[in-house]
Amino acid sequence: MVKSVPVVVIGGGPAGLTAAYELAKHGQRTVVFEQGSMVGGIARTEEYKGYRFDIGGHRFFTKVEIVQKLWYEVLGSDFIKVPRLSRIYYDGKFFSYPLQIKDTLANLGIGESLKIMLSYAKIKVRPCEQEETLEEWVTNRFGRRLFRTFFKTYTEKVWGIECDKIEADWAAQRIKGLSLRSAVMNAMFNVNNTKTLIKEFDYPRLGPGMMWERFAEAIAQREGEVHLNAGVVRLSRTGKHIDSITVRQEGETREVAAEQFISSMPVTALVQRLDPPAPDHVLKASRSLNYRAFIIVPLVINDPHLFPDNWIYIHSPEVTVGRIQNFKNWSPEMVPDASKTCLGMEYFCDEGDALWNMSDTELLDLATKEVAQLGLATVESVEDGCVIRQPKAYPVYDRDYRDHLQVIQDYLEQFDNLQTTGRNGMHRYNNQDHSMLTGFFAARNLMGESHDLWDVNAERSYHESFSKEQWNEKKGKEEAEKAVVS
Repeated sequence: MVKSVPVVVIGGGPAGLTAAYELAKHGQRTVVFEQGSMVGGIARTEEYKGYRFDIGGHRFFTKVEIVQKLWYEVLGSDFIKVPRLSRIYYDGKFFSYPLQIKDTLANLGIGESLKIMLSYAKIKVRPCEQEETLEEWVTNRFGRRLFRTFFKTYTEKVWGIECDKIEADWAAQRIKGLSLRSAVMNAMFNVNNTKTLIKEFDYPRLGPGMMWERFAEAIAQREGEVHLNAGVVRLSRTGKHIDSITVRQEGETREVAAEQFISSMPVTALVQRLDPPAPDHVLKASRSLNYRAFIIVPLVINDPHLFPDNWIYIHSPEVTVGRIQNFKNWSPEMVPDASKTCLGMEYFCDEGDALWNMSDTELLDLATKEVAQLGLATVESVEDGCVIRQPKAYPVYDRDYRDHLQVIQDYLEQFDNLQTTGRNGMHRYNNQDHSMLTGFFAARNLMGESHDLWDVNAERSYHESFSKEQWNEKKGKEEAEKAVVS
């Protein structure tokens, strides 16, 4: 038997749930299939013995009024305001971020600080002629010496490849507007005009998963459906039209037909599960896109207060851990015992590599050793912990990704009833508000509007407002979305 519904949404993360919710609000019945055991995707909140933790930490900060409205519409009074504090750990010292002059001088010393400023002055006189790689992009804004000090080690931990092999797109999207000059101006005069340097953010009191659980409940209340542990294993098509999907759930498969499909599953998997298969050159492009995986090792520590940061970036090459979350400082309700602290030791890896294949016991031992090595807690104070592995956490912006993605985009845009959304659905390293915006516009497209989802980008997502004129501006030589936001 083939079940037929008006709209199928593949993926229950921020993009998919936003699309389904927007459709449900307007009376369109939607069915969501999420292969995981909970909604939220990488923005979910896991739980272990009452301790709650994020998969990477997710701030709720946006200048996109559409998204801001949705957050408060769904979660309401369960938001709390959280002061943002994060530092960089380098060479055995903690550096405030944003930079503070006295702190930086004290940690680096006057000699090294002068060398950094001279390096910055040199690059301003003779900048890199091209900005094709992350190394060139950052060096032009901070100087080569500061790049090596505060960017190189951490970035290469995250991506597993050298900075001169990472596209500049990543830096432009993630740290746009930040430069050495802006950081120093912020430190000296309390000037802060960049999105990277926000001082506080909203946060669900029980973690980001609380938001997506509420979205799922709201969809169900409006006669929609959200199915968990339901992986899509095939998309049956006739030419450039999706007829149905085959879903595997609890060991059984079923076919579901629909008029329209919105997908936030990894675009590589989407292409590879088409039946009949996509053309060879499209399949080849899909196999050429890469992802970075992620492991978080939450440690329960017998100490009520370890450090005040929400998270710390670990730039020291002598340890493997890349970033450390302190979940109590996101929300006190994340930690059920006030006398304890829960730290999330974050490791970046590739699926199948040595780190990924470590046993849980080995990873717990590694995290315990490294938290002590960094001087944040003693080995004896670590009481418990667990391990969560997240495949396909980050789409990789290597030197060839843009060409491969363009092949896939050109092919998928020919389908008359399929839209791709979200981080993995578009192979773009975006924030959850950006992902939500693509889901929102996908839903609006099914209501008769016309939005180019591929042209939604982080830069435009952080505009202060969304007037009709702004949405019709030119982005370079490309035509921007023609969006009218009511």
